Amino acid sequence: MANKFKRYDRDRPYLNLLDFLSEEKTFLTIVVVGIIIAATSTTNANLAMWIGFFFAAYAAVANDSIKSLGTFIESNKAKKWWVLWLFIGGIFLVTVTWSFIYFDGDVTYQRLTNPDGTTDYPHPERFTFFQVIAPLVLLILTRLRMPVSTTFLLLSVFSANTSGITSVVIKSWSGYLLAFVISFLVWYLSYNTIRKYFKSRKFSQSWVIVQWVVSGSLWATWVMQDGANIAVFLPRSQSIGQFSIFALTIFFGLGLLFYLRGDKIQGVVSEKTRVSDIRAATLIDLSYVILLVYKLFISTVPMSTTWVFLGIIGGREIAISISRKKKGNKHKKKATKMIVRDFGYAMIGLLVSIILAASGNASIREEIYIWFQELL
Repeated sequence: MANKFKRYDRDRPYLNLLDFLSEEKTFLTIVVVGIIIAATSTTNANLAMWIGFFFAAYAAVANDSIKSLGTFIESNKAKKWWVLWLFIGGIFLVTVTWSFIYFDGDVTYQRLTNPDGTTDYPHPERFTFFQVIAPLVLLILTRLRMPVSTTFLLLSVFSANTSGITSVVIKSWSGYLLAFVISFLVWYLSYNTIRKYFKSRKFSQSWVIVQWVVSGSLWATWVMQDGANIAVFLPRSQSIGQFSIFALTIFFGLGLLFYLRGDKIQGVVSEKTRVSDIRAATLIDLSYVILLVYKLFISTVPMSTTWVFLGIIGGREIAISISRKKKGNKHKKKATKMIVRDFGYAMIGLLVSIILAASGNASIREEIYIWFQELL
């Protein structure tokens, strides 16, 4: 009987859509209510600011942080969720508190404000509908397990001009290419050694300590880079009260993330080759944090950590598939398919972010129109 229904579903794809709508009715209801709230909140700048912030806090934590925490969650399934939460949450509080104190109320390590005081992402006096709903769009894409760039999707709607978008795109794409090449070389050149050393499922407990140190460093670096995606809704220099709401909201949001064990987007990490092995997870995170630290200090321009993450994972998957001695192209095709799919989803996020930015910003629409005219 079950097989009969499966054949019926394939013959009538719209039934799959109905199943999706039925399974996700609670989530879809939340999104619809959120859109209504977003539409009504834009009449009050302060209300729109906080509504947008709460949407962004949940969306960014649910989508983007999994790129830095995904391997940590996957390889620590046996640990209690609240232990992982307190460790990662404590690092978050320390990291943003340092920035708040050192940069006089700026929690983003100057991702949104240049050292000379200027900014490509000014805090709006009035929020547009498209700015407030941007996190909701991110939530929808997250629910579909799309590893889209939170940086593109949230920061672009606040950009004063197209340079604020193009600079992020250039830095992010260069980060992707660099991550892909380095990850490929590391895993391809050391594949036999790593395979031999990791062949046994048993490992020294010292690996646990190393992984937690590396994961903690990676998480702190991620916060320095991507905290701007959430804080963009708040004043560039926050008061103590604003900072308290900002920090505690994300802290408890991380608790929800660990309680749900990464939720839907965790599948993007779980499907990769042996990521649940704490040693492999540590090597991935180590290369990730080195690249993020490098990109963090070469300029204060925001960058999509999603693209760096996809580059590292993609280079690793290709290297492993090529190095395997098994006959056939099954593993190569599988790795290529995953990379193309993840890259395609990231490009969808970039396209959506540009559409949202252009919809809510007349100057960006004009610049894009001029660019198309020159192109044609």
